[in-house]
Amino acid sequence: MQKIFILIMAFAIISQGCGVFQRAKHEHENEVPKVQYTAYNQDFELFAEADAFVKGEVSNILCHFSVLPSFDALNEGEVTVSLFLQGSAVMQTLGSPTRKGIYSFDITPEQSGTGQLDFSINTGELKSRISITGIVVYESTNDASNAEIAQVPMTNTFVFTKEQSWKVDFETGYPVSGSFGQVIKTTAQNRPAPDDEFLVTARVNGVVSVFSDRILSGRETRKDEPLLTISGKGLAIGNLSVHYAEARNNFEKAKSDYERISELANDKIMSEKDLLEARNKYENTKVVFENLEKNFSLDGQTVKSPVDGFISQVFVHNGQYVEAGQPLIRIIQNIKMVLYAEVQQKFAPVLSKVVTANIRTLPGGNTYRLDDLRGRILSYGRNANSDNFLLPVSLLIETNGEFVSGGFSEVYLITADLKQAMSVPNTALLEEQGNYFVFVQITPELFEKRVVKTGATEGINTEIIEGIGFQDRIVTKGAIYIKLAQATGTLDAQSGHVH
Repeated sequence: MQKIFILIMAFAIISQGCGVFQRAKHEHENEVPKVQYTAYNQDFELFAEADAFVKGEVSNILCHFSVLPSFDALNEGEVTVSLFLQGSAVMQTLGSPTRKGIYSFDITPEQSGTGQLDFSINTGELKSRISITGIVVYESTNDASNAEIAQVPMTNTFVFTKEQSWKVDFETGYPVSGSFGQVIKTTAQNRPAPDDEFLVTARVNGVVSVFSDRILSGRETRKDEPLLTISGKGLAIGNLSVHYAEARNNFEKAKSDYERISELANDKIMSEKDLLEARNKYENTKVVFENLEKNFSLDGQTVKSPVDGFISQVFVHNGQYVEAGQPLIRIIQNIKMVLYAEVQQKFAPVLSKVVTANIRTLPGGNTYRLDDLRGRILSYGRNANSDNFLLPVSLLIETNGEFVSGGFSEVYLITADLKQAMSVPNTALLEEQGNYFVFVQITPELFEKRVVKTGATEGINTEIIEGIGFQDRIVTKGAIYIKLAQATGTLDAQSGHVH
């Protein structure tokens, strides 16, 4: 009896389960499908998820607007949606987003057929319009349920919602086509440009006296700012104070003699020859004295900064004896810099074809085009020598605060070439166990991980040999966030869009 009871209960459960399956299947067959739309113009990206449009039925359109080129969420603005169908239009206007970047519309089509959705956006500063054609409005819910909706491929794909991408630095775009010449990768040392560096030297013999903390390496200086003095006081030989006093006395005596002889010459008492000799002596002593008075004093030579800049090196210390011509301080303006690179001799035939370069600050800094730094190729070596078998290449750039004098940069020398190639930004590429891949956009919230074969790189872009095509929209910035979300298990390739 117990076995019979168990069999009866099991049959009842199976029968009940079959009924649930049948109902679920029936409900699924009559469920109105969701349709996704993606559209772009020069100002916005639109990603919409909508109910299939049915005549006389309310359809919801959940729209995500991203501002281009930053791909940030549209936080404010009036948006009007219009469904145009056979000469008639159904419209709805929302004055502000339902949530950040999201506008939720409800419209009721008045007739069936194929029409067009228009979105008019007015932010106050910008007016824009995005259109989606081929919008189908079904005659009945049953027609919509039985319609064949294009299936989105889900193999090797990952969901990264607009809400997630709006929180990070995220962009998408297409691969570009252009000339991609030979690239020579090397390392360069950053040095001040010849006209950007100033060496301050001693003009007299004497003992150095420093003004407080004014000559510390790295300190900013202003033009004509006093830095130190060189005094000859107490020196038996080469005492500047004695020389200054002597020059002043000679000048004052010559001036007095010239004034006296001038008066006598007016009275015809002194000859013209005596007057000329007195004036000559006066002018010579005046030049000597004014030169000393301008550059020196009884305290010695006051050493001033010749330009606005930074102290690079200090060669003396307080109390040190120096001689005329001895280096005291090196000052750099940090405006221009010369990058000294060296390349192997095998590149000698193509160095004359180098037209530009990309430069990456080290360690792990940003990458800039030579034009961005108002730079140019200065020279390249035509020969090697016994001390160094590499060929030098020099580039001149304007610094932007990221280049450190004496430091190093990574340089990609680019030659002129007519070869056309497909390339993507380096920020689009991710590496995994020696293989490179990109995320191809299926929809603005669904991305496929695609392995690619790479070619040469010029520091900013990399040539793609195979794996994607020009029609594939890829993640150009922020791909690492999708990878990290995938690694942490927060992405579900089978999840739907839920708000």
